[in-house]
Order: sequence, then C-alpha cells, then structure tokens
Amino acid sequence: MDYKSIYESKRFGEILFDEPLKDYTTWGIGGPADVLVKPSNEDELKNLLIFNNENDIKTTVIGLGSNLLITDKGIRGCVLVLSENYDDIKLDGTAMTVLAGTSLNKAATTSISNHLTGMEEISGIPGTIGGAVAMNAGAYGKEIKDVCKSVKAFDFKGNEYNFTNEQMNFSYRHSKIFEQDLIVSSATFELLPDALDQAVLKYEDYTNRRETKQPLDKKSAGSTFKRPEGSYASKLIDECGLRGYRVGDCQVSEKHCGFIINAGNASCKEMLAFIEEVAGIVHEKTGFTLEREVKLIGEL
Repeated sequence: MDYKSIYESKRFGEILFDEPLKDYTTWGIGGPADVLVKPSNEDELKNLLIFNNENDIKTTVIGLGSNLLITDKGIRGCVLVLSENYDDIKLDGTAMTVLAGTSLNKAATTSISNHLTGMEEISGIPGTIGGAVAMNAGAYGKEIKDVCKSVKAFDFKGNEYNFTNEQMNFSYRHSKIFEQDLIVSSATFELLPDALDQAVLKYEDYTNRRETKQPLDKKSAGSTFKRPEGSYASKLIDECGLRGYRVGDCQVSEKHCGFIINAGNASCKEMLAFIEEVAGIVHEKTGFTLEREVKLIGEL
C-alpha cells in the first residue's frame, strides 16, 4: 500500500513513514511502522480514526512505549502516537483534566505545584495518562481508580464515549478500555487540597525510593512480569540466583530483579526468549508461574 499518497496533505498532525519504532519504546526495541501519526488535539485524533476506518487501515496506539515490546518486523498500517504531542492539563478547583499523552510525572508535579494531593504514589510510573488509565496502573498502594473521576475515549471508528469512575470497571491492571477496545483521549482526576503542603515531601520520598531501587538509567519496560499470587516476581527471580543474569544484551537488572533491561541492542526475538528462559527457571525452581506483563505487539 502506498501510504505516502494516501496520507499526503492530510491534517492529522505530524506524519512519518517507515519510522523505526525502537525510538518510541523505553526498551529501545522494535521494527518500522508503515506510517506513524502524532496528532496534537482531539479533532486531529478523531479525524484520523474516522479516516483510517473508512480506508480500512489498521490503527495501533502507543504512548511512551513504557510497557511495550514491539516485534522486529514492526507494525503494519498506522501507528498512532499519543505522548508529548498530545499533552495538556487543565485545572478547575480540585479537578484536573489531562490529555492522554501527558506523562504521569507531569500530571503529578502539576497537581503538586497547584497545592493538590493524590497522585504522588503513582508519579514515577513511566507511562502516559492514557496507558495508566487503561490498565489502572498503580504503585505504593495507590491506583488510578482511586483518583480518576471520569474518562473520555474514542473507539477505532472515531465515536466518542464518556465514562464515570464506576462505569470504567477498574480492577487490577484492567478497565473498560480493554473490554471495549477503546482509546483514552483524556481523564479527569478529583484531587484533594494540599492544606499542609505535604505533597512535595511525599513526591520526593517516592521519587527517592524509585531512584534507589529501580534501574531508571537503563533501557527497560518497567516491571516485566505480573505479580504472581502469593509472592513477587522480583523476589522469586532473585531467590533463583538470577540477579544480573545476562544472555547477549538481555539482562536481569542487578538493582531490581523485576526489571529486565536491554543492555545494548537486543532484538525482540532475543528479549522474548530471555523472558521465557527466566520464567522457566523460576517455575522449575519454585513452582510459581510468571506471566509477562509487558504487551507484545507487531507483525510476528
């Protein structure tokens, strides 16, 4: 398909062709996208979805690429990127409405600077509001569902949906977004006044915990595995003697065993094999089954 002629002169934001997707993931892994589009507002997003649907072009959505493993062959069709290009925050009293491409950290620091509290615990999750809402991201006992008031989303035909917190069906790493295959456009959070100015201290505390315990300076996708019932992935991996274990450029982090890092130029094929090897060793030695949390997308 000649995507250049199809998308020529279209006003959907920035449009790129044969763009390497390794530059759009925190793991630094991924082949090319046939066409990659970065809309900057809801009208461009909606019009793009309508156009792709009418022209039978598959749309794949990514944010900061922090929980993704993209295949070496890349993604066919259109890759829709919602990150810093789709980034805006509006405040109305204690309510904060945030576009899906805004990072969790920016949302949290903006709330703190406006004397609001409620997002400090999840501020260090390396992803966007859109991805965090979709998977009900959480950390340190706090989840998105605890502060999310409402969500605006689109389906892949460009139809708009608005949900209350209750309608989102939030549960562990799950929401209505997955149930109906939707795209988060924005979310409104109901926060609390930071009357005692404690939010900045909490934020600094959680930031320090992450910096001292997680390999934030390495290429990773965050926690590689879901939490198994009755234990923790990092604990099990460490107990199996896999701290720092490396095959090629794939390595279990020495700082946090729940993180698998790309120590160089690992491919998707190599990373998948390494993940399976680690999970296999853990199962053999402990009986626990580790399920991959990182989402695999792209042409196999």
